[in-house]
Amino acid sequence: MQIEDTGDRINHQTEYKLQIEEKHYQVMGQVYELEQAMDRYSRIFIFTDNKNLHNKVYEMTATLNVAEMIGSSRKTQELKQEIGKVAKSTSTVLITGESGTGKEMVATSIWRASDRSDKRFIAINCAAIPEPLLESELFGYVKGAFTGADPNGRIGKFELANHGIIFLDEIGDMPLYLQAKLLRVLQERKITRIGSNQVIPIDVRVIAATNKDLRGMINDNKFREDLYYRLNVIPLKIAPLRERKEDIEDLTCFFAERYVGLFGKRLVRIEDSAMEALKNHRWLGNVRELENTIEFMVNMIGEDGILDLATLPRDFFEQDEEAGSSDVQESGRAKKTEPPSQEEVLPLKELEKRALVSALLRFGEDTKGKKEAAKALGIGLATLYRKLEEVQKS
Repeated sequence: MQIEDTGDRINHQTEYKLQIEEKHYQVMGQVYELEQAMDRYSRIFIFTDNKNLHNKVYEMTATLNVAEMIGSSRKTQELKQEIGKVAKSTSTVLITGESGTGKEMVATSIWRASDRSDKRFIAINCAAIPEPLLESELFGYVKGAFTGADPNGRIGKFELANHGIIFLDEIGDMPLYLQAKLLRVLQERKITRIGSNQVIPIDVRVIAATNKDLRGMINDNKFREDLYYRLNVIPLKIAPLRERKEDIEDLTCFFAERYVGLFGKRLVRIEDSAMEALKNHRWLGNVRELENTIEFMVNMIGEDGILDLATLPRDFFEQDEEAGSSDVQESGRAKKTEPPSQEEVLPLKELEKRALVSALLRFGEDTKGKKEAAKALGIGLATLYRKLEEVQKS
């Protein structure tokens, strides 16, 4: 048996290369001198396999959010099919889409459908970690590597993900100098801990994601072109929620059931007017914004167990009203009305009701007609639904 000290010290232990006959092992442990030699032995070696250490670290640090992709829209179904085709590959994947569209969910879906589903999935947000610390988080460091470092050293995310998948979220926020190091890792499949000379071979599939325009960043010299092409071997694009409205009803029902259970509430139904308002909202925050909205609505639900327009957040309609006003200004379709004669003076509520009825008679009562009616009236679509509900109640 041969024991070789690599010089790296992590978690109060030293890393060794252990060779027993023809087999080689990477282990963490410590050699102790025996005060009284036992027979022909003067030292004892207590160690643990690196794999066991990695498993313990993974169990303590993993915050994996594994959920099924929900949605019946054509774009979501096409995305699921693409995931099924590329899951068993080892090529890098670049997921793009607006903030809140569910890029990590796509990444975990690839992992679950891959041959590495029984291995680790390690996620790291490149925008959430301060730039000086990101390199050490990715590649790890040994005892005494730099000032302020944990005196015990630390295992990096790439090493922890060995034989599994690492998900680099918000890759567009990675600094240029670190992009060069990542490119080398992708090419050579080897890493070196900070402060160490030990080269560690790795077998990791990389999935990256961003909500930024990486091509534009390349033109501005903020992202390396060679790294972009190395990451963009398999591109997957997630459509924003407003372009897959069929998913809104599926997700609304899913989130409503989840939060009703969490909060101990009772849900009888979701009013059609509320569902239509949700479907026609702009959803700049996408699925994340929708989930937050449904959580608020469930909190506001009454004893009747009905989710209606009254349970929506107060600022929910502001975006739609602003969009409706801007649409009217841009289209130039706002019309001046003739002032009524003295004989025709009516209460404002009645005038508003007549205007709503007239607009719907002209444009129709289907979704498309209501959109046209809202534009003609100079209000947002959600406001139109709210006023129609008020008319029905009166």
